[in-house]
Amino acid sequence: MFGKRTVLVGLMTTALVASAAAVASATPGSGETRVVIARGQSAHQFTIQQKKDNDVATNKNTFEPGGFSGWHSHPGTAVFVIQSGEITKYSEPVGGGKCSVHTFTAGQVFIEQPKDEENIVNTGPVDAVLAVTFFNVPHGDVTRIDRPDPGDCPG
Repeated sequence: MFGKRTVLVGLMTTALVASAAAVASATPGSGETRVVIARGQSAHQFTIQQKKDNDVATNKNTFEPGGFSGWHSHPGTAVFVIQSGEITKYSEPVGGGKCSVHTFTAGQVFIEQPKDEENIVNTGPVDAVLAVTFFNVPHGDVTRIDRPDPGDCPG
């Protein structure tokens, strides 16, 4: 009978041959250019629900030093990737609640939920560039909902 080592070597050899065959049968693209707008590492696990017929939109937002978004919320979840610079996010639940303040730098990711309102401020010395993907935007509607300053959060 075959020993455990022999079986293991046989299985590994089969896997290597199968993976080489899969790579060899891949079809190369043509006429496509890819540009990474931003890439960051998420510190949290999250799930996004996307409703049928709603839009997904992606923006590139740039804030000058000292620039800010103004208080706002979004109709669905928004995922932000900081491409460069530094921003501080002031946030609290829509309708009032506890203010939270978080600073993010290049390579970091954060999420804004529709139940929260935020003000994003460039607190760094250079332009802050963010790639933002908005989910569950009603078809053809806005990605941002203006909100009044809650008055109890420093942003």
